[in-house]
Amino acid sequence: MRCLVVLSVAAALPAFAQEQAEPAGIEPEFVRTLLPVGRGRNDSNPVFSPLGDTIAFERARGDDKEIVVVRVNGEVVQTLHQKAPPAQGQTQFFFPGVVEPTSYNSGISWSPDGKRFVFMSNGGEGNYDLYLRESDGRVSRITTDKEKDGHADWSPAGDRIAFISGRSGKGDLYLLDLAAKTTTRLTHGEQPYLYPQWSPDGKRIAFIQGSNENHDVAVLAPGLNPPAPAKQLTTWRHDDLRPAWSPDGKRIAFYTNYNAAGDPKTWAIAVVAADGTDPTEGEGLAARVVATDVVPDVERGPAWLPDNRRIAYVRDERQAYYPIYVADVETRASTLLRTGTKMNHDVTCSRGGLIAFRAQVDQWDQVYVAKLKE
Repeated sequence: MRCLVVLSVAAALPAFAQEQAEPAGIEPEFVRTLLPVGRGRNDSNPVFSPLGDTIAFERARGDDKEIVVVRVNGEVVQTLHQKAPPAQGQTQFFFPGVVEPTSYNSGISWSPDGKRFVFMSNGGEGNYDLYLRESDGRVSRITTDKEKDGHADWSPAGDRIAFISGRSGKGDLYLLDLAAKTTTRLTHGEQPYLYPQWSPDGKRIAFIQGSNENHDVAVLAPGLNPPAPAKQLTTWRHDDLRPAWSPDGKRIAFYTNYNAAGDPKTWAIAVVAADGTDPTEGEGLAARVVATDVVPDVERGPAWLPDNRRIAYVRDERQAYYPIYVADVETRASTLLRTGTKMNHDVTCSRGGLIAFRAQVDQWDQVYVAKLKE
């Protein structure tokens, strides 16, 4: 069991109002499945386009995982199941246990204009690289290193893609310049870097670095000359995951397994100032916890609503089938969002305020869309 940084950290937690959340909760304007309920597939990780009119999500069928692009009204635009074509004059073959004919596609990030997106794929041949889906539906491979490339995030300026690559031997942060087709390594640390996220103004990148049980959140400004070291936002002995910028870029929310009981399997959401002026450990950081008993989504960070004040998340209430709550960052109050769905995960929010998430129907995961009342 991990020891606390200071003995008084536990006492710093405020009395969270979610324990007195209104039983009635928030009644959405509507809740519906994005597509008709289907069996034999599991849909997950919805990602809104910047305009909020289209959603790309991952669909698993057995070991294969494809990407489906759907209008918010339910119109299917495209299904991507990337397979590398055999070399000219050769027949493609697979050797069991070494190269499998499994196509795995995930990690979607839209371009700022919403016409393209980048994703990770093994191309059906085992090597994970970044691929670009163009506005006309064509797909091209944009990294070709023998090591795994992933965790891509498209810059707000539209000219660069931040991603993580194992080409350095462990996992470092890189920038891909789309026009020049050049790659720049940004980090040279001793521990792996993961999950880069551009700030809304495109000037900074938030990420995590550390070991399997103790990641910290940091922010790097890649455009500085000479380069400046990353600014640490957390430095304590707890695991901090998946930083997410508020829409105005002033704050960063992340999952942390800090809790008063010292249980590493119990998670919360903390919110800190993006400029690094908040405490990075101890009582000061503990006081930035805004929601407790949270189910962390490994594939995404906390879901900010457009008002920069609220965050939607899944609460760790097994008997209630993991309901969705909305936390007020200022008051620390959490209120149930009455979606009527069960086994919720992968909550995300569009710039226009639509909420998308996955929920289970008859043992199969479906993507839902909900709208809060004005």
